[in-house]
Amino acid sequence: MGQRKIDIFDSTLRDGAQGQGISFSLEDKLKIVRVLDDLEVTYIEAGNPGSNPKDMEFFKRLKGERLKNSKIVAFGSTRRPNTEVGEDKNIKNLLLAETSVVTIFGKSWDFQVKEILKTSLDENLNMIGDTIKYLVSKNKEVIFDAEHFFDGYKQNKEYAISTVKIAAEEGAKSVVLCDTNGGTLPDEIRNITKEVVNIIGVNVGIHCHDDMGMAVANSIVAAQVGANQIQGTFIGIGERCGNANLSTIIPTLKLKMGYRVIDDNNLSKLTTVARFIAEISNITLQDEAPYVGGSAFAHKGGMHIDAVCKAPKSYEHIKPELVGNKRRFLISEVSGKSTVYSEVQKIFPNISKDSEEVKKITNKLKELEYEGYQFEGAEGTVELVMRKIIGKYKPFFKLNYFKVFSEQPSWDKEFSSSVMINITVDGKEEMNAAIGDGPVNALDKALRKALDVFYPQLQDVRLVDYKVRVLDSESATGAKVRVLIESTDGVENWSTVGVSRDVIQASWIALVDSIEYKLIKDIERKARTYF
Repeated sequence: MGQRKIDIFDSTLRDGAQGQGISFSLEDKLKIVRVLDDLEVTYIEAGNPGSNPKDMEFFKRLKGERLKNSKIVAFGSTRRPNTEVGEDKNIKNLLLAETSVVTIFGKSWDFQVKEILKTSLDENLNMIGDTIKYLVSKNKEVIFDAEHFFDGYKQNKEYAISTVKIAAEEGAKSVVLCDTNGGTLPDEIRNITKEVVNIIGVNVGIHCHDDMGMAVANSIVAAQVGANQIQGTFIGIGERCGNANLSTIIPTLKLKMGYRVIDDNNLSKLTTVARFIAEISNITLQDEAPYVGGSAFAHKGGMHIDAVCKAPKSYEHIKPELVGNKRRFLISEVSGKSTVYSEVQKIFPNISKDSEEVKKITNKLKELEYEGYQFEGAEGTVELVMRKIIGKYKPFFKLNYFKVFSEQPSWDKEFSSSVMINITVDGKEEMNAAIGDGPVNALDKALRKALDVFYPQLQDVRLVDYKVRVLDSESATGAKVRVLIESTDGVENWSTVGVSRDVIQASWIALVDSIEYKLIKDIERKARTYF
């Protein structure tokens, strides 16, 4: 292992964009390029300039970007069968993108050549060789993606290897072995990649899909046997089941295997970058995601928490701050005073474990749990409870009243709700109104509009998750409900909870906590910057 350098090739903007529900605007793509460059990713695959006008426009916009670390890559296929490479429209578009690096994909599976391309095996080799030779003559660094390589190897080993050999002979700097269908096992990846590394005189890379949930493992074993370029997407987005997850692969290569990937300072940005890309992709990053998830370093059991307080490595395989994450102790029915004290210490380090405040906080949390609250996923509300008992809380606004109007329209229109709200901030009264998809959505919009007059930073905040749980179903429509919401300002995520027999009131409680938590954190952040 040692300090061998491994290049990270990010395909979030091309392969990741093929995932269901993913659609990046030009501005979205530019933002992602900037954070990946800041993270020190070696290659950023920006798209296929021949596939659509938006991708070509993106390459034009990229010419004005001054990147510090990353190389922008244009992606395209080999020339078409029986076509002069210089006349191929796809190749012309690749040159128009004016990138220094080009990725060319070609078929390595004889079945694909004969049944999908409908051409001969020899012509496919000519297509690969001609295209790479031509692009190298145009001073391009060429990466060859051997599509379906592992399937092809298992069916016709000699032909699959001949495709990467011709690519290397004609000047490709790297040949990348693609598990395009995501159906290859780790031991197969290991053995086949090792053989290719031993016979090819250029860099070998790996590109895995996650159809069996093994894309990360397959990428890691390929690195172990000599692959020195790992392709994937951030947070694993991509077609079907997704791609190899770079937010898992990068820290594993660096922290567990000792490879040179990115430096320590950049590694500490990993969680922020992963959550930023999830936000732009409009998907919720799984709490269970390794390294960067909200639960990656979360502890609930009393014995576990006690052990981690004494020696973090007892239940943590790395220090969370190495990847920019943080340790969390989950407050729940199994929590004791020690757990509560650990949370208090994060905010108020001068309070002792045996203080009256810790005792009151513990009792208050247990009282609220008895009423139906659940705090293990609502740290924002827990912090506000602590602040109120310790005396470090001041409300940011006063609700005078709100009115909810729900309307059942004609059969061809959707149900809608409107809310009128009146609040007071520092003696100044503000009234506003909003229409939403439902009463909670309308209430959220109306509250934010009213508060925006006083706290414009709330424009950055939005709800990313909203859950309702019925607590005593035997009470039917009179049952208590628990509302858990997750909010974000694009940098940090936090969760808050409310309980009531009225779903609107429960939602209101959680919404107010969410907003006040954000405002408190902004004040503290400014204070730290000032001092």
